[in-house]
Amino acid sequence: MSAIARVIVTVQGRVQGVGYRAACAHRARLLGLRGWVRNRRDGAVEAFLAGPEANVLSMREWMWEGPDSAHVTQLDVATGDHEAPGPGFEIRPTV
Repeated sequence: MSAIARVIVTVQGRVQGVGYRAACAHRARLLGLRGWVRNRRDGAVEAFLAGPEANVLSMREWMWEGPDSAHVTQLDVATGDHEAPGPGFEIRPTV
């Protein structure tokens, strides 16, 4: 059994208005991850990812690329141990 990872990822660049959240949620569901993704008012996209360590790492690698119309310039990762993942993976409202 692999270790469970929980991280919060903040993505900067051209990541709003380009389908980033929907693509992120789709990819996370394919990887069997739990958590959420949302836009932030500062122009970033933020996601909470929980699942097998290898799947979380794969998702983080994908997040550097995102959908074709996105242009990621920075990706910050912090541990997300303070939050328990809910069921599934959802798109949340902007904060």
